[in-house]
Amino acid sequence: MQQAQQHIGHDAHSGAASPNESAHAHHDHGSTGQGGHDHGSMGHGGHDHGAMIADFLRRFWICLVLSVPVVALSMMFQQVAGYHLDFAGRSWIVLSLSSVIYFYGGWPFLTGMAGELRSRRLGMMTLVAVAITAAYGYSVVVSLGVLAGMDFFWELATLIDIMLLGHYLEMKSVAGASRSLELIVKMLPSDAHVIHGETIHDVKVDQLSIGDVVLVRPGERIPTDGEVVDGTSAVNESMLTGESVPVQKQKQDRVIAGAINGEGSLQVKVTHKGADSYLNKVVTMVQEAQNAKSQTQTLADRAAGWLTIISLSVGLITLLVWLLSGNDVAYAVERMVTVMVTACPHALGVAIPLVVAISTAISARKGLLIRNRTAFEEARKITAMVFDKTGTLTEGEFGVTRIAPLESTYDENKLLGLAAALEQQSQHPIAQGVVREAKKRQLAFPSISDFQSITGKGVSARVSGKTIAVVSPGYLKEKGIALPESTSQSGAETVVFVLENDQLLGYLALADKIRSDSRQAVERLQQAGIKVYMATGDNQKVAGAVAQELGLDGVFAEVLPDQKVNVVKDLQQQGQFVAMTGDGVNDAPALAQANVGIAVGSGTDVAAETADIILVNSKPTDVTNLVEFGKATYRKMIQNLFWATGYNVIAIPLAAGVLYPNFVLSPALGAVLMSASTVIVALNAQLLKREMK
Repeated sequence: MQQAQQHIGHDAHSGAASPNESAHAHHDHGSTGQGGHDHGSMGHGGHDHGAMIADFLRRFWICLVLSVPVVALSMMFQQVAGYHLDFAGRSWIVLSLSSVIYFYGGWPFLTGMAGELRSRRLGMMTLVAVAITAAYGYSVVVSLGVLAGMDFFWELATLIDIMLLGHYLEMKSVAGASRSLELIVKMLPSDAHVIHGETIHDVKVDQLSIGDVVLVRPGERIPTDGEVVDGTSAVNESMLTGESVPVQKQKQDRVIAGAINGEGSLQVKVTHKGADSYLNKVVTMVQEAQNAKSQTQTLADRAAGWLTIISLSVGLITLLVWLLSGNDVAYAVERMVTVMVTACPHALGVAIPLVVAISTAISARKGLLIRNRTAFEEARKITAMVFDKTGTLTEGEFGVTRIAPLESTYDENKLLGLAAALEQQSQHPIAQGVVREAKKRQLAFPSISDFQSITGKGVSARVSGKTIAVVSPGYLKEKGIALPESTSQSGAETVVFVLENDQLLGYLALADKIRSDSRQAVERLQQAGIKVYMATGDNQKVAGAVAQELGLDGVFAEVLPDQKVNVVKDLQQQGQFVAMTGDGVNDAPALAQANVGIAVGSGTDVAAETADIILVNSKPTDVTNLVEFGKATYRKMIQNLFWATGYNVIAIPLAAGVLYPNFVLSPALGAVLMSASTVIVALNAQLLKREMK
């Protein structure tokens, strides 16, 4: 992987020691618009997930309607409710409707059990399937008169109804299947402009060959990894590499597919295509990380797995004990089935989904969208938080941090207005930052003429008969103009200088501003015992300045996506439970690899679709809310599991007949206990609203 990605363009970082030197070579480039063409979707995973949710809901409603007559006509329910309703054919109606409920409503659980058995990971599906199959099989035998006893059809019907509803609530509360890989591929244009001599032909990107030369017009996305053979422009790679400033590209420089070209035209020779391209490497890393993470079992599944083993073990022991003690087969089988049905409490079907549904809704109102329930449950375990810098801890756009007039005839506003008059001709992020600040101060711009771009150095124009230039430090070095010492105040700043007839009037310092609540977020996480790190594609000097200002525990600079994944993996190998917060395509593999992946809502769709949780308001302090909410939710889940399964400690031995002949838990009384347990967990789940205020 390291070798495959050496072409990504370390030139983007090679000049990192001086952001002022490299970052503001900006005026021969510019547009950060969304160039390129749209193209087809990779797939419809989200539609499949939506269809699955709709299928559970449809099965629930159909089974619920069929359950009404089954319950009303059940002799066991009639005994509990205290009425009597019997007529010729009653048992056949109940058997027929119950069979439909079992095969139609129980089908997802039966197939789910098959999957769990194949993967050797018993969970909720196996527990439900065993209980409904035991109840259905025994009830059919009783209805046909093979064994004497009372059927469990109403238990079967209500159990399937509640489990269908629980699974629907669970799936509904969590966002749809990940579309991250589809969205990564969508970053590529579908067509490329291939140069053949004097002519240009449009071809599909997948038809390009290594060695082809393609034209990339201003504002378009670069269609392929390659090498610039002609032209000069700045390329915005921020969503791919994390480098916050567009990188100046000229002959022999490497470019990455998916990056956005600036104001200049580039001719690019194809050097990598298909599986060897940078974005495809990102796709592979995301797939590997997601596949590894998908092995995590939820809390409810682990509880259900143990209950399944207990249910089967105690059921079989009960059958053998009663048979060996000389009782008839009918009674022994009834005891066994009662144990198995009792061991699958109705409450377990809603204990976790209810908490998830409530916590998901509350979190959404607080600006947290939960896409992966398991990751949210495990947020309480976080010991290391890794933040991306650009767009996560920082705002992702340049703002003016200092204005330093060096001539007495110029104050801050006059110098800013003069610079903005020239910069409004450029679409470069630094230029836009200058103009934004001038507009915020409601400054009037002087009129300009003879606007010119100084390739790789800045811009110039005539203002009131004088030549005004806004330039980078490199231009001053060329002209032999000394740099003011005060320009090196912060390594995170980029400085542009304003000249009048080659005389220095002053300078403006800009930086990717740190979000207002980043410091508070870092402090709260550290107070909770969590180490806070930053991993960024930006250069070491800029990253170090941000890390120092925020008081981070560590910083990893100039890291590419495969290296960000390694940062997360290294921390995990050290025994840390790692959360990753980011917003760009370059963060997607690390988000997928982390134990908990958190995407900033203002970032790319790719990051959002790869993450487990999305910060809608892009506030770093919401990360701390996530940890606190995760702990509260887990506590409530544990409480509900106790109420949902705790009565089994008493009910299962009683159902097995340990107090026989003094007392044996009847199926009817077992049903009452189950109903009470369901009510308790429902009420307890509602209390979560108070804890997450």
